[in-house]
Amino acid sequence: MLPANVHNPQIARALEIAHVLFMDIVSYSLLPMNRQPEVIFELQELVRAIPEFQLALAEDRLICLPTGDGMALAFFGDPCVPIHCAREIALLAKNNSRISLRMGIHTGPVYRVADVNANRNVAGGGINFAQRVMDCGDSGHILVSRAIADILLQLSDWKTAIHDLGECEVKHGVVIQIFNVFTDQFGNSQTPSKLRAARRQGAAAEPNLGRLVAKMCDRRAQEEEFRHT
Repeated sequence: MLPANVHNPQIARALEIAHVLFMDIVSYSLLPMNRQPEVIFELQELVRAIPEFQLALAEDRLICLPTGDGMALAFFGDPCVPIHCAREIALLAKNNSRISLRMGIHTGPVYRVADVNANRNVAGGGINFAQRVMDCGDSGHILVSRAIADILLQLSDWKTAIHDLGECEVKHGVVIQIFNVFTDQFGNSQTPSKLRAARRQGAAAEPNLGRLVAKMCDRRAQEEEFRHT
C-alpha cells in the first residue's frame, strides 16, 4: 500500500528545501551500448562508498534519482552535505578513467512525489535548477549556484575554493550566476567552455554595436546640421 502522505494526490504536499547534487557522465551517449550499464554501475558503487551518503540514506535524509546518464541526490537537512559528497566523488573518480563526471549543486524548493513505479521522487525548481547549473560545466567541473555559494563562502574550509564565474544563460533564456569549486586536489579550474563561448560571442558583438552607435550619432549630427542651414 502506498503511504498516503506521499502518494495520494488529493493530499496537499508540503514544500521543502532540498540541497541537490546533480551529476552526469560526460559523453555517456558515445559509449558502446554494452559499456553504458557497466559505467553506471561503477558510478553507483563509487557513490555508495561515501560515508556521508550512507549516513544520509540511513537517516532518511536523502532521495536518490537515476537520470539515465548519471543521478541526482536530493539531501534534506545540512546544506553542506552535497558539496562534501561532490568532493569525495571527484577524488574517487580520479582513480577510474572510465568515469568522467560533471556536477552541479543548488539549494531550492521541491515536493516529495512518487514516480510511475511508486518509488520516492522529488519535483520542483530545486532539482531543475541544479541540472541547469550542471549543464554549464565540462568534465571535472563542480559548479554551484549562488544559493550554495553564499553558504560556503561563510565557511573557512570552503571560502578559498569558491570562484565566481559570473552569469550564464541556460534553458529558456534564464540567466543564472554560477561558481566553480576547485582546489589543487579536486575539481576543474578551467572556465567552462559554455561560458568561454558566450564571452567570445559577446566580445565579437561589441565592435558591431559600437559602429552602430557611431553611425546613429553621425546621422543625428547630419540632421541637426541640415536643420540649421
